[in-house]
Amino acid sequence: MGPPLLLACLLAPLCARGASPGQLGATAPGSPQAWRQHEGLRRVKRAWVIPPISVSENHKRIPHLLVQIKSDKQQPGGVIYSIKGPGVDEEPLGIFSIDKFTGKVFLNTMLDREENDRFRLKAFALDLGGVTLEDPTDLEIIVVDQNDNRPLFRQDVFTGHVVEGAEPGTCMMTVDATDADDPDTDNAVVRYSILEQGTTTMFSINATTGEICTARPGLDRETVGVYNLTVQAADMSGDGLTTTATAVIYLEDINDNPPEFTKEEFSMEVEEQAVGVDVGKVLVHDKDLAGSPNWLAKFTILEGDPEGAFAIRTDPYTNDGVLSVAKPLDHEVRDRFELTVSVQNERPLEPTAPASPRALATVRVRVRDVNEAPVFRENPRRVSVLEGTPPGTSVTTYTASDPDTHQLQTLTYALLYDPADWLQLDPHTGTVRTKRELLHPSAFLQGGWYIALLLARDDAEPPLSATGTLSIEILEVNDHPPLLQPPAGVVCGRPGRGGNLLLGATDDDQPPHGAPFHFQLSPQHPQLARNWSITRFNVTHAVLAVLVELPEGTYSLPLLLRDSGTPPQERQQLLNISVCHCSRDGTCEDSALAAATARAGITLGALMIILGSTILFLVLAGLGAVGVRGRRRALRKGLLQRSRDDMRDNILNYDEQGGGEEDQDAYDINQLRHPELFQPRAKPPLRRDAPLSSTTPPAPRKLPSGPSDIEDFINEGLEAADSDPSVPPYDTALIYDYEGSGSVASPLSSIVSSLTDEDQDYDYLSEWGPRFRRLADLYGQ
Repeated sequence: MGPPLLLACLLAPLCARGASPGQLGATAPGSPQAWRQHEGLRRVKRAWVIPPISVSENHKRIPHLLVQIKSDKQQPGGVIYSIKGPGVDEEPLGIFSIDKFTGKVFLNTMLDREENDRFRLKAFALDLGGVTLEDPTDLEIIVVDQNDNRPLFRQDVFTGHVVEGAEPGTCMMTVDATDADDPDTDNAVVRYSILEQGTTTMFSINATTGEICTARPGLDRETVGVYNLTVQAADMSGDGLTTTATAVIYLEDINDNPPEFTKEEFSMEVEEQAVGVDVGKVLVHDKDLAGSPNWLAKFTILEGDPEGAFAIRTDPYTNDGVLSVAKPLDHEVRDRFELTVSVQNERPLEPTAPASPRALATVRVRVRDVNEAPVFRENPRRVSVLEGTPPGTSVTTYTASDPDTHQLQTLTYALLYDPADWLQLDPHTGTVRTKRELLHPSAFLQGGWYIALLLARDDAEPPLSATGTLSIEILEVNDHPPLLQPPAGVVCGRPGRGGNLLLGATDDDQPPHGAPFHFQLSPQHPQLARNWSITRFNVTHAVLAVLVELPEGTYSLPLLLRDSGTPPQERQQLLNISVCHCSRDGTCEDSALAAATARAGITLGALMIILGSTILFLVLAGLGAVGVRGRRRALRKGLLQRSRDDMRDNILNYDEQGGGEEDQDAYDINQLRHPELFQPRAKPPLRRDAPLSSTTPPAPRKLPSGPSDIEDFINEGLEAADSDPSVPPYDTALIYDYEGSGSVASPLSSIVSSLTDEDQDYDYLSEWGPRFRRLADLYGQ
């Protein structure tokens, strides 16, 4: 800055017409009357004008005189000067001051243009009485800029990215700096430059804009991945103050490097029969960015594995190839493999990448021999054996093989599962024989098959074993002839009018040794063909027909039944036929009786004996019930109740000593139908109407097995009744229970008697023997 400019502000004298100097002095200084003494005086306008004052910032000689102001209104010493405004009585305070008597304005401290580039003050002139002598005037102080501020970058570190191999002139970032000095001066004009960027000059910067671009080709991320540039900003158009910052440039990867094996050959080994295990790794190296698609490798087995026994995958962390077993290996079949493996990137190489051959490596794999379990080549083994095969018969020889052909091992065998204990096994040869007869049918057969399990074990350490399934089909043998069902029947004695009977047969053998059955009259009795004929109805039944009218009676026809087995089985059987009297519609007039007779297979004489015995028992029971005191109803609760509509259930067992026909709850009709099912389980109740006796009641007798035994059965029953003193009739006073108001059943008197006792004829009682003599005396004539 130049020397301070001193400006003297002079106030012009006031010239009034006709005024003398004495008159001027007569007026008090600052008095308003001095301006109004004579209205006729012409007023001359006066003003004090102060041009802007310039002062350099950072001025060090303090205090520094800026200007002196004067007013010519009064004599020196008669004016009081003052200033007001920012820097004086307003913030910032104390920067400027004025000598009130001389009007000198001083700078009291250094100025900073970057804080305040100018100050606008007001100057005042007053007389000693405080009266304003002049109008206030403006005092402007301009702060002149000095280059006292360096350029500043907007950030300390700038970051940019560019792909490797970029062409020259490729821009990736811009640096920016500012200067606080006066932008209208050279102090704030900034220029940029690169101070340092390494050994090679790969980047340039625009000095005016700060944009950084590539300067030459050859950027290679694999050589230098990051560039650190030191950039400078200088004011005064590059010749002034300076500052620096860092520009970091990252090179982005492209696939310009193929993967390569670390060596040409790799050796590995694996145990046989291992599946899914890793054999080893083939190591590769790729210069591209690790973890990126440009780095990821892909492996291929080109040669040496036609069966696809191996697989190779990429380790995502190391990028190496992992070789694994895809199919079981067999040392005895092949103990060595030599594989040719190639590697390439998942992504194709960039066209700008240098051409190179495909990377190949040789992988040698040795298969180690281990102990393997025996193997049943045929599993399951299916064989067939005839039923009834005698013990000791050879069924099959079921052996396993040892895959370890290079090891000397011995196999032994054992039965692991033989549910029926039908088999025996040679532990050394594996021969299976029958231990007992194989019977059909059996609960151990499943659809005609018998399942057994065999165990084969080697003698290695540790031993290994295998299980084989032996399925034996028990072949059906035709060893049962057909059986006629039923063996008796009833036909009408006239041909074509009920003279037919449907015959059937059963066979214990399974197909195909059963139906169809063949029915025929016995060839040994050709005369039967004159009266009877047999025709086929279906595969299991035939129809017997009467050819001529036959008299009533029982006929025994010898029939020959034959099955369809191989060889066929036949049996001659008797068919009992009851020929009945035919009614007009072709049915038996007494069909129920004939059917019962035929089914029972008994003669007519035996039937009459049974009927007579039954009537006798009913009469004896009726007489005994007259003197019987019935049981209480509570003892009969819980027994099987019978339907009132079933008239057969109204036949009371009077030996039970019940309360009469109205008391039906105590009796179970099944005791008559199946007496063998009702064995005495507890002590029978004490009979109140019978003499005391310690004799144990006899156990129920076995029913007759054939018609010829029925007569003996009845006679034995009569003899037992005659010798039993605990059954009626006997003379004693009887107590009768109430038997109810009536019964849905017909009274016993209706069987062979009229409605009243007077109409009855009891003379026949004298013919029944000495036991009925008492009754004959009471009721006879």
